[in-house]
Amino acid sequence: MQTKSNREELTAPYEWYRQMRETQPVFFDQKMQAWHVFRYADVERVLSDHTAFSSDQNRFMPEEYRDANPFTLSIIRMDPPRHHQLRRLVSQAFTPRRVAQMEARITEITNALLDQVIAKGEMDVIQDLATPLPITVIAELLGIPTEQREQFKQWSDAFISGDGEATAEDQQASIQAAGSMAAYFTQLFEERRAHPQDDLISALLQAEVDGERLSNEELIGFCVLLLVAGNETTTNLIGNAILCLDEYPESMELLRANRNLVPGALEEALRYHSPVKLLPRWSVSETMIGDQHIEAGQVLLTWIHSANRDETQFPDADQFLIEREPNRHLGFGRGIHFCLGAPLARLEAKIALNAMLDRLPGSWNVPDEPLSLVKNMSTFGVKKLPLVWEKE
Repeated sequence: MQTKSNREELTAPYEWYRQMRETQPVFFDQKMQAWHVFRYADVERVLSDHTAFSSDQNRFMPEEYRDANPFTLSIIRMDPPRHHQLRRLVSQAFTPRRVAQMEARITEITNALLDQVIAKGEMDVIQDLATPLPITVIAELLGIPTEQREQFKQWSDAFISGDGEATAEDQQASIQAAGSMAAYFTQLFEERRAHPQDDLISALLQAEVDGERLSNEELIGFCVLLLVAGNETTTNLIGNAILCLDEYPESMELLRANRNLVPGALEEALRYHSPVKLLPRWSVSETMIGDQHIEAGQVLLTWIHSANRDETQFPDADQFLIEREPNRHLGFGRGIHFCLGAPLARLEAKIALNAMLDRLPGSWNVPDEPLSLVKNMSTFGVKKLPLVWEKE
């Protein structure tokens, strides 16, 4: 497949992953003081074995260095048994039925967003659809007023930009965003306790297992996780799917001819350009991965992007094949921390892609111009994605 001339930034990392899988599949980075894990089998093992590889960063940090931001207080940064208790509580409120009931509303929001660009014959997929759709859906799910949603998007962006190799300014903005979100939710919880509504926050406040409810800190952690991770993942899934279809236009024709292929195409997009690049874990005790000795308490960075291109698991791994079966990609993680919001992300992306196929006629084209990646170590997506189509 011919790659457009300005896409090197998107494609270059995959060559590095391939080289690392072949030569240094488990590599210790002296600068980061962390192990990089590249092969599918090793990444799956680290993500699946929660007894050997912990998700709780604070467990391995001196108390004065522990991170108190809302993410570290959420279920993605907890180990059993507390993780299981929280997941059971959250699952009572964030049910498949509640997600399924949103299908009509998600379709309505999607079409309203497309209404604003149809006549132009062009759009920015990220700014016009992939960003406002999930932030609107999640805000409505939580019961956040319309006038607050732009503020939450700004907080979410600041929070994400503070990850990885962020500047001091980015990190400060991230800390401020976390504090602002925590203060907002604390006030909202008090309002919902006094006046419950038919929304997810009210349901979370009422959820109970063995006589125990979520603490304020745990509630904040989940709401921030849902807003930030749920919003960012779905935005990038939609955008990355369009990038895949632009690179493989023959797949577009297959989808137009057979809409039953849409779910499989999205699974392949989750593999080919996963919205999540890596997930961290910490070794509980001394262990071996491959021929490398891992000491207790060391950081492991599991490269989802590399695992999803591992030729031993995926034949023709560097090809985008919408009818790929089986497709055991790690785009939503693996094990006890498999993404709780995966059904919602899949539903939103399916509705968005089907609506675009319905309403944007003819061939689509992403202009051959530089695409700027989201500045974040853990996630993969583009900041803007221009798309033009043939108007009938």
